[in-house]
Amino acid sequence: MADSKSKATTLEHERALAAKHGVRYIAAVDEVGRGALAGPITVGMTVIDIQQVTEFPALRDSKLLSPDTRMALVDPVRQWAVGYGVGHASATEIDELGVTGALRLAGSRAMVQCAIQPEAALLDGSYDWLTAPEPDLFDILADDREPVGLRIPVATIVKGDMTCQAIAGASILAKVERDVIMVGLATEHPDFGWEINKGYATAAHRAAIVAQGPCDYHRKSWNLTSGADQAQGEATTKKAK
Repeated sequence: MADSKSKATTLEHERALAAKHGVRYIAAVDEVGRGALAGPITVGMTVIDIQQVTEFPALRDSKLLSPDTRMALVDPVRQWAVGYGVGHASATEIDELGVTGALRLAGSRAMVQCAIQPEAALLDGSYDWLTAPEPDLFDILADDREPVGLRIPVATIVKGDMTCQAIAGASILAKVERDVIMVGLATEHPDFGWEINKGYATAAHRAAIVAQGPCDYHRKSWNLTSGADQAQGEATTKKAK
């Protein structure tokens, strides 16, 4: 259940962004799994029609909700939004692209799934990892590459999942889908406890990596077995953004 002291989410930021750019369809974006040692980075996206959307004050940051409540909200969120998507970037892609590149890839995959494409986006956090970088010559020549990044206005909002209804909805979709993935992967690799830790850096998870060695779903460019006093899953090497 949501913390009774948590402030209700609103559509204030969504309406403000739509008014600023004179647009109708607003995307809201949140990620889960950024700090995990194993499994994908997952990005959820909801698209709302600012001219027709209704208030959905029951939406909260997914971390404040029980698993049962999150699951029960998935279908209502999908019905509330005019478009939605959940995209993933695998551990291998995280190792190859770095965190920023993997987030951008997962966000792009989420947007492709949306029935209605957004005209502007709200992004949880303080850093815009979603906007497409300026194309280089290789990008221009490689027309068959998967499009990565959004080319619409993107506004970041710190703790957006705790204040914005559409971002909270995106966080719920992403969290539920990634948790299901990690529970499924736990049946293939039961020693790591992913059904409980969801791939994050618990002491038991690190100990299992020491004992068993990492598997294909671990982010092998990361510090997997030590540094528990650091941010969970902090990369040991800096990748190009």
